[in-house]
Amino acid sequence: MSAPAHSPVAVVGVEPGARPDRQDEVLTDAALDFLAALHRRFTPRRDELLARRAERRAEIARTSTLDFLPGTAAVREGDWKVADCPPALQDRRVEITGPTDRKMTINALNSGAKVWLADFEDASAPTWENVIGGQLNLTDAYERRIDFTDPNSGKSYALGPADELATVVARPRGWHLDERHLECDGAPVPGGLVDFGLYFFHNAQRLLDQGKGPYFYLPKTESHLEARLWNDVFVFAQEYCGIPHGTIRATVLIETITAAYEMEEILYELRDHASGLNAGRWDYLFSIVKNFRDGGSRFVLPDRNAVTMTAPFMRAYTELLVRTCHKRGAHAIGGMAAFIPNRRDPEANAAALEKVKNDKDREAADGFDGSWVAHPDLVPVARASFDAVLGDRPHQKERLREDVDVKAADLIAVDSLEARPTYEGLRNAVQVSIRYTEAWLRGLGAVAIFNLMEDAATAEISRSQIWQWINAGVVLDNGETVTRDLVRRVAADELAAIRAETGEEAFTTGRWQEAHDLLLRVALDEEYVDFLTLPAYELLRG
Repeated sequence: MSAPAHSPVAVVGVEPGARPDRQDEVLTDAALDFLAALHRRFTPRRDELLARRAERRAEIARTSTLDFLPGTAAVREGDWKVADCPPALQDRRVEITGPTDRKMTINALNSGAKVWLADFEDASAPTWENVIGGQLNLTDAYERRIDFTDPNSGKSYALGPADELATVVARPRGWHLDERHLECDGAPVPGGLVDFGLYFFHNAQRLLDQGKGPYFYLPKTESHLEARLWNDVFVFAQEYCGIPHGTIRATVLIETITAAYEMEEILYELRDHASGLNAGRWDYLFSIVKNFRDGGSRFVLPDRNAVTMTAPFMRAYTELLVRTCHKRGAHAIGGMAAFIPNRRDPEANAAALEKVKNDKDREAADGFDGSWVAHPDLVPVARASFDAVLGDRPHQKERLREDVDVKAADLIAVDSLEARPTYEGLRNAVQVSIRYTEAWLRGLGAVAIFNLMEDAATAEISRSQIWQWINAGVVLDNGETVTRDLVRRVAADELAAIRAETGEEAFTTGRWQEAHDLLLRVALDEEYVDFLTLPAYELLRG
């Protein structure tokens, strides 16, 4: 099917039976015209910046180093602040993350968290149903016409009182991802422009009328030039839709190693629209592996779960983020608590909750203004940590952390870690990669695996570490060298274990073999694949 003939944007590749209900409420002629305007104005610059990513990566391969930019020293030394924070984003002490399916929309808004990161990115597999359905669910929530009944349990879900609901901060897809089902002038529209454009077009004025606004998280940003592009998108969108300049507020995820060297510049580019920065753990580690994969043993990371936020190079990153944000009047938001409560094992559950508490205690003590959780049961744990430090204050931006002095080399001191890769770490990376990818191919972007909420970021670090360990000739704790043959053997064992665990029928109807084959493709190829989701998207149905 396609959009109306006069529309500059065409819907392509959607089978008649896969057309979401109420699609026309989202893809109105006016909304498609807006997407076309965004695409024609900004996609060429997006393409140039993606090419610049490749050039910068080649520079890193030659030098095995990074530094703060000499050409932007005046920005770092200047006296400026980001715009004042709107009331709805003043208190962000606990933020819950999750995809925009109907049940999650209700549960996240009711969770008791101050903010819900409504995710069209890492926690959402971009099926057409998810892309369109997520937009509908958010609008339905704002109009209080959303409910959900679980078809298995029969349990019903509905929104609580309006003044108790979390503030929504939507996360569009990163610049590297296209939306294959929407084309303009014969080219796919970038997924980030689709997610941002549809959400903003349909909800900006509605949110203003409710005393809030269109707020966004910006993922996978690699430079201040990419932040400048987003700022120009915001300026254009507000003018196009007749929304006051500065209404949009954006929090940027500092989840790439290159962005860590440009935090101040990123805030400066977005200063009329910036509300904060976030310290995202898994994508940050993934970015280190990706960018320094030619750097030899100096940049080999141990098992992913062994790299905590107290590692020296991670601590340098988080403390620099807090100092940068507070210096410029922005919120500093901490990382994810991905633990999923396990009610069948009270002892393990208590130990895991204690780890979450310690992590959130550390963030609050370090000066963060809030933090992320992946499950509603963790909201009170994180809230208690921040309540103990903040009290009745909405944030602690007055803590300037002038004691922090991070040098360029501190951010990439990966060899300061004492932990080393283990066989169990390799096995876990294979397990998580296969299990997550199989769920993603079925349209699920946030998946509970081994009592952790996994999303695309954790799959990326897992499969990247496998590639890195192979190419660095890593020797594991059991004396085995990581080779392609070893990875094939571990993956085959895991596939056999899954077949026995699920049963033959569930195994056959699932997408386990495809997930296994995709992992081996991206982990064993000589050429490193920049994003797992790019080849996975080719296999995604719907």
